[in-house]
Amino acid sequence: MRRVVVLALLTLLALTLPIAAWADDIGLTNQFGNISVSNAGVFTTGSELLSFGSFAAAPGQSLGEIYFSTGGLISGSLAAGGTFSAVGSTFDVIGHGIWAKSLPGWSHGSVTLFSGSFFGPLTWTLTGKSGQNLTYSLTGEIVGMLYDGRDVTGTTTQNFRTTTRGLLAGKGFINLSYSSLTVPEPGTLGLLGTGLVGIAGMFRRKLIRS
Repeated sequence: MRRVVVLALLTLLALTLPIAAWADDIGLTNQFGNISVSNAGVFTTGSELLSFGSFAAAPGQSLGEIYFSTGGLISGSLAAGGTFSAVGSTFDVIGHGIWAKSLPGWSHGSVTLFSGSFFGPLTWTLTGKSGQNLTYSLTGEIVGMLYDGRDVTGTTTQNFRTTTRGLLAGKGFINLSYSSLTVPEPGTLGLLGTGLVGIAGMFRRKLIRS
């Protein structure tokens, strides 16, 4: 009988704990695009989406496009490296083509796979030098909404290279991690607590009678 009491109490206690509903990762890769880098921020349009989760573009093709922008430079320098602000930033991933037709939100040949912005400062790092060419990386956290309505967080590292004609976009990689944490409301916790006390009292009376 005591074992039954313990099991009942443990079961109800587990209901009061946060419940992780789901957790997973979606990897995204992109390359090239039009880019502008200045003290006002980094602005990229038309970067080719090469992969999205288990989907991969055929050679010479793309799954869509990535657009993003940062806030202004808040420390350091464009040449040596520094930090960009996330204020006023954007980060959007658009899927094009039949491959995305089965996804929620698909309309007229495209779907918004991710819509959000950067979160917190972004690190601008000088990563290499070869003659007149320099390479840089932009790293930061992103937050937003996935195509199916779920809130997501993740990180991205975008790599760039310079040429004699100006700064050109290189390759980037994005990793979106998403999870949901369900926490009972205070009123629910109170009801569960009352239930625990009642069940404990009921089993105590039965033990006394026996």
